[in-house]
Amino acid sequence: MEFRTRIEIKKADFEIGPCEELLFVGSCFAQGIGQRFRDEGFPVTLNPYGTMYNPASILHTIERCEAVPKTAFLTLGTNHVYLLKETGEIVDNCEKRPAALFQEETLTIDECADYLRRAVGVLRQRNAAVKVMLTVSPIRYRKYGYHESQLSKATLLLAADKVVGEAQAAGLQGTVSYFPAYEIVMDELRDYRFYASDMLHPSDQAVEYIWERLVDTCFSAEAKQYLAEWQPLKQALAHKPFNPEGAEYRAFMDKTMLKIAELRKKYTTFAL
Repeated sequence: MEFRTRIEIKKADFEIGPCEELLFVGSCFAQGIGQRFRDEGFPVTLNPYGTMYNPASILHTIERCEAVPKTAFLTLGTNHVYLLKETGEIVDNCEKRPAALFQEETLTIDECADYLRRAVGVLRQRNAAVKVMLTVSPIRYRKYGYHESQLSKATLLLAADKVVGEAQAAGLQGTVSYFPAYEIVMDELRDYRFYASDMLHPSDQAVEYIWERLVDTCFSAEAKQYLAEWQPLKQALAHKPFNPEGAEYRAFMDKTMLKIAELRKKYTTFAL
């Protein structure tokens, strides 16, 4: 018997290579997945101007940062934006200024799609071969109310689908793709044991599962081989010895560091 529905994910139209340069911009879910890539030795630019939740702020980050990634992950959290009343501009961070200075609004599907198109355009100007993966964060926004949170996510899902569809229609398969992180948590892991203590954010176990699905979907055979080589070394570095000053442990660490040096020679962009 099957006690859950499994999200079927097609193999991506592109592959992530071992230790390739990556950019992550978006919600705190992007922060978690981006940090996981960083922990695995990938050179990662991760929300260089702070966590961004809406498509407009994601565009602003991409315009400001100078990263030239091979692959970029843009994780959408909400279509809610805050405008500075004095100027009418969308702000990325209210910087703890009085709420009375700002006006909250929601972006339409077309507005969200337009910001995403512009973000992809900036990245492609820097690297015509860049691959952009869109995701929608599974984190729910209690402050909006759960119905409004679902409406916000629906807007983002439709906007992402619109941009991906346009890229495919233009013959740019793989240039812009969608990874169903939201659907995995909502439909496949639909149990509160996969949430953190706040019952809103995915748990570490859920993020680990999404990581595994992402590896299966997007990683090249060479990247998977790299992970297989790196994992025992990562575990060795995390080992807590009974006697850290003992000769046996020092010999163990010397051997581990020699293996890491060999890994760096093989994968020259290894970032740890």
